[in-house]
Amino acid sequence: MAHKELDRNRLLIKKLSGRKNKVYIGNDHIPVTKKPGNISASAELLIKQTAENIKLAREKKRSVILAFGAHTIKNGMAPTLIALMKEGWLSHLATNGAGIIHDWEFAYQGESSEDVKENVKLGQFGIWEETGFFINLALIIGAYEGLGYGESVGKMISQEGLHIPDISSLYDIASSHMKSEPELSAAAVDLAGVISRLGLKSGFMSVKHPFKQYSVQAAAYELGIPFTSHPMIGHDIIYNHPVNHGAALGRCALRDFLSFADSVTNIDHGVYISLGSAVMSPMIFEKALSMAQNLAIQENRHIDHHKMLIVDLAESDWDWKKGEPPADNPAYYLRYCKTFSRMGGEMNYLTADNRDFLLALYQQLNSK
Repeated sequence: MAHKELDRNRLLIKKLSGRKNKVYIGNDHIPVTKKPGNISASAELLIKQTAENIKLAREKKRSVILAFGAHTIKNGMAPTLIALMKEGWLSHLATNGAGIIHDWEFAYQGESSEDVKENVKLGQFGIWEETGFFINLALIIGAYEGLGYGESVGKMISQEGLHIPDISSLYDIASSHMKSEPELSAAAVDLAGVISRLGLKSGFMSVKHPFKQYSVQAAAYELGIPFTSHPMIGHDIIYNHPVNHGAALGRCALRDFLSFADSVTNIDHGVYISLGSAVMSPMIFEKALSMAQNLAIQENRHIDHHKMLIVDLAESDWDWKKGEPPADNPAYYLRYCKTFSRMGGEMNYLTADNRDFLLALYQQLNSK
């Protein structure tokens, strides 16, 4: 017997323009020239070494991957992330579902970050029309087009709209590809069903993004650099909206994970930076590295020379090169550090604010 489900169509969904936000990207973005604060001498030395590792990795055409939590976007660090991409320092960016949402809301309306406590009390947290409608629709279309999660949203921002296919053509594709490409066939049926349910007209749907110069995923899309999203079901506000489509989201997210894993296959003599991500980054990295190692071993190789820098606000004076600390040491409970300390290569941990770290790293990369 199937369990009862909440019907999202019964929700009172309000316009995003009526929501109070705490961050305004036009005023709160941080320019790349701002001097970082609170960087100790030891931290400065580690950042300098990381910059040198990145330069060597890019010379060897090895991966330089930056995985980060949503606060990196919410803290106004888009200019630095975009500059790091444009100047060729990063080969792959990865974030969670919330990072995608903040980036999109900044591009769409120039502001983001609602009051969670107040809006939960009002029964309104995350129940906003434009964020739920446009991001979910972009993912449903992206799933059909063979795009990843971040790529689907980045394309919508970059092109300032979405291409809505003709329903009859979708059903034709579904019918003709049912045996040869069942995934494409299923995605076409899903998209046709959503278009029909919503009564959408075929053609280009304009979705203006007046602040898209602050969008990291749009810049990545235009530069052809992977910007992948690694969401968890129910973690993000787009799940509150009735347009949300689990199959489409799964297709896009799986493509992004496999794209991430492909970048990890090139991590030997490369650099992996995990910035303010206690769960997403270590979890996807350990699985991706295991698969990459599996393939390398089949080719009589082994991935041993990757450099990992883990950056977060939590204090830790443990030398992770010694291995895991004993259970009576507070550092033992830094679960993400324990994960990365098991990943071979060389791991370092840095206590820093993501703003200070990224500014210091970018400026070090560009120092003479």
